[in-house]
Amino acid sequence: MNNLLDFVPAFQALNITLTENQMGQFIKYYELLIEKNKVMNLTAITEFNEVVNKHFIDSLSIVKIIDMSKGIKVLDLGTGAGFPGIPLKIAFPDLDIILLDSLNKRVNFLNDVIDNLGLINITAIHGRAEEYGKKEGYREGFDICVSRAVAKLSTLAEYCIPYVKVKGSFISYKAGNVLNELEESKKAIGVFGGKVEQIKSFCLPGTDIERTLINIKKTSPTPKSYPRSGGKPNKEPII
Repeated sequence: MNNLLDFVPAFQALNITLTENQMGQFIKYYELLIEKNKVMNLTAITEFNEVVNKHFIDSLSIVKIIDMSKGIKVLDLGTGAGFPGIPLKIAFPDLDIILLDSLNKRVNFLNDVIDNLGLINITAIHGRAEEYGKKEGYREGFDICVSRAVAKLSTLAEYCIPYVKVKGSFISYKAGNVLNELEESKKAIGVFGGKVEQIKSFCLPGTDIERTLINIKKTSPTPKSYPRSGGKPNKEPII
């Protein structure tokens, strides 16, 4: 029997108190994730306790670096199986969230999760980061852009910062030590109108798994030529 009660201290360490309904939503999300994972590759982590620690609590750890309790507008770029966007929506129902992913099968799964969990003001859309990053209503349309996607920070910055309003933030979730990567990305972050405001490194509760959150503040509008198309942010990152 999957039970979140053992994890109450970990949630409380983040100043998050879940209702019975929210706990039920997390468990339902886990069940839907594991069921769909049998037919498509969503996650290599499938054991309940590991999913809670490495996906759910990890996603929510953003509260260590920014206040998520207000009804702000959030874009989760390269959301994959819905991390961090869906855990954030469950824990903070007032958030207005868009989940963006380039694989339609994943988007269909996410929409099933949204329907099954009865979530509102959250939408999963299929598209490429560089295309939506130039669309009206999306470009500089979000208070926060988050991403747990596996890519260099200089690449992620080009994809993510264009979505953020001036004075908003791009929050990047990273594993382990990121100092070299951060140093390499400083030029790119500045070009796109951002500035590193805060770096927070920690271990996931009860583990030795190192995580780092990077808060990049948007200080000026992103030049219209960014993000570049044709996969250039990945192939030819600005360094």
